[in-house]
Amino acid sequence: MSSTSAPRWKRLEPDERREQILKCAVRLFGERPYSEVSTTDIAREAGVARGLLNHYFGQKRDLYLKVIKRMLLMPGLEESVPMTGSLRERVERSVKWYLDTVETHGKTYVAVTGMGGIGSDPEVERIILESDDVASTKTLEFLGLKVEVGSDARQRAMMRSYAGLVKATIREWIRGGTLSREDAHLLLSEALITIVRDVFPQLAQQAGPERAGAKTPKTGPKR
Repeated sequence: MSSTSAPRWKRLEPDERREQILKCAVRLFGERPYSEVSTTDIAREAGVARGLLNHYFGQKRDLYLKVIKRMLLMPGLEESVPMTGSLRERVERSVKWYLDTVETHGKTYVAVTGMGGIGSDPEVERIILESDDVASTKTLEFLGLKVEVGSDARQRAMMRSYAGLVKATIREWIRGGTLSREDAHLLLSEALITIVRDVFPQLAQQAGPERAGAKTPKTGPKR
């Protein structure tokens, strides 16, 4: 069979096909508003029947929620970045990795973390909050902090606040062009170092009576 007559699709294992469809959805939701992307568009881009897309992901909203999770969690930090060195070295490497990853699909990241998605959707808000929690815990563990650190409600709230700074900074860099990649790296690195090195120890000292007997958590490698 000649190359011109060969079909566009090829047989893939279910996990590979699911990943292929998800990647096409990530790209299309970054190029166009949510309302202008259909499951037919995504299926055509992936070279599959729309019925197969529905089989793997359900309706368009369900697939969009998967895209949000992919953009916010971005798995691979532990496998890609050495968990060694000082606090500053770990932060610098993790921020670089994150910006590298975001840059690949920057427009999609901005779209799904901003106000241009599917409006005020409780499920979207829930996924964003849960993803921020998971990402915060993974970040703390990567930086060498004990897991107990992330169980403090105020520390978790501060890390979610940092996640908000991350999203806003990336929007300024990717969409607005008001910050350069270097500016974004500097802001996110220094802010995270300050939170872990300076703010968390003060927070532990200000703990209420219910935590008076608790041990002060370690703050990881020194600068």
